[in-house]
Amino acid sequence: MTTTEPELLNPSGCPVAHLMDIIPGELPAGQHMRIIDGLREQSPVFTGIAGEFQFFTLTRMADIRKSFQKAQVFTNAAVTPTDPNPPYRWIPEMLDGKLHVDWRQLLTPLWSPGAVEKMKPKLRQRFTEVLDSIAAKGSCEFVSEVALLFPNVIFMDLMGLPSKDADQFQAWEVTILHSDRDAPGAAETQFAAMMEVMGYFGALIEQRRLDPKEDIISYVLGARIDGEPIPMQDILDFCLLMFMAGLDTVASQLTYNFWHLANNPHDRERLLAEPELWPSAIEEFLRFYSFVTPSRKVAEDTEVAGCPVKAGQMVFMPLVAANRDPREFENADKVLIDRENNRHIAFGAGPHRCLGSYFAREELMTAMTMWHERIPNYRIVPGTSVPEHGGQMGITSLHLEWDV
Repeated sequence: MTTTEPELLNPSGCPVAHLMDIIPGELPAGQHMRIIDGLREQSPVFTGIAGEFQFFTLTRMADIRKSFQKAQVFTNAAVTPTDPNPPYRWIPEMLDGKLHVDWRQLLTPLWSPGAVEKMKPKLRQRFTEVLDSIAAKGSCEFVSEVALLFPNVIFMDLMGLPSKDADQFQAWEVTILHSDRDAPGAAETQFAAMMEVMGYFGALIEQRRLDPKEDIISYVLGARIDGEPIPMQDILDFCLLMFMAGLDTVASQLTYNFWHLANNPHDRERLLAEPELWPSAIEEFLRFYSFVTPSRKVAEDTEVAGCPVKAGQMVFMPLVAANRDPREFENADKVLIDRENNRHIAFGAGPHRCLGSYFAREELMTAMTMWHERIPNYRIVPGTSVPEHGGQMGITSLHLEWDV
C-alpha cells in the first residue's frame, strides 16, 4: 500500500493500512465492511496515514472494548482520525471527565425507558405519514423518502422545529455526512454547512429564551451545571451533535436492514410468520451492519495491541470490526435473526456508550414492524445499483418496489 502523505514513524513494524485503504470512496454496498473483515484476520492493529496524520486502527473486539473503557487514555477530545485538533466540540460526545458526566446526568431523563414509552404514539404517527406518502406508488428511493425522512421529522418534533424546515435539515445532513470527502473543497463545504446549522440554532435559541416551549432546546436552556447556566456555545455544540446523531444513525441502520431483507427473502418471510423475532433480528442487524466508525485521541503514550502509540495520535475503531469478530461471536459472518446472547457494541461501550440507544431501538422497531404490516413483500428495483459511501459507512441509495 502506498501514500503520498508524510512518512510513517513505525519502528515496531506494525502492519500498514492507510485510511483510504480501509474506507475508500464509493463501493457496492457491503464492500467497506468486508474490507475491514479482511484486515481483522490479518492483524489486530494497523498503522497508516489519515489526511496529514498518522493513526492506528484496531480490528478486534477485545482491544476495541478495552479502549472504550479506558476513557482517561483514549479520550473523546477528537473523534475523527483526520482531525486530531478539531475546531468544534460536539456535546456530550466530545467531552471527558466530570463535564461529560454532568451532561449525561442532565440528558438521561430525556432518553429513559419511561420517556421513550411516552414517545411511541408520536413515532407511530410520523411513520404512518411516511408510509402514506409512498405506499400507493409501488416504489420509492428508500434512503431519501423513508430512512432519512422518518428520523428527520422526529428530530424536528423533539427540538421544537417547524416542519417546513425539514427539507433544509435533510440537505444539511447530506452535505455534512454524505458528500464526497475527496471532492475539491469538500472539507470547506462541510464545515460551512455546519456553520449554517449553528446559525440556525443560534437564532432558535434566542427565540426560546423569550418564549420557552416543551422541547429539548428549552429544557437545556433552563438547566444548570454546577449551579451555572449552560454557556451559549455549549448549547450550540449540543444542538449540532443532536442534529447529526439524531438524523443520520437511525437512517443508516434502517437502510442496511431493508437492503438485507430485500436480498434475503427467507429472513423476511420468517419475520412475517414469527413477528416475535423482531427484537432479536434488530439486534442482529445492529451487530452485523455496524456502520459507525469512531476514533479516540490518545492522552498519554500507550500501547495498542502491541504497537506503541504517542500522546496526541488517533486510534480508529470501526465497530463492525468488533461486532463481526469470530473470536466473540459464533458464525460471526452470518446474519442469524434469532441469535441469542448478542453482546454487540453497536452503540459503543464504556462511559461514552450512546445515550440515545433505547430511543434508537424504538425508532427501528416502529419502522420495521409498521412497514412490514403494510408492505410485506418488496424487492430491489432490477437494474439499479446500491452504492455505499465510506467514512461513517452508509448506503447512498436503495430503490425498492412492490406490488400495489
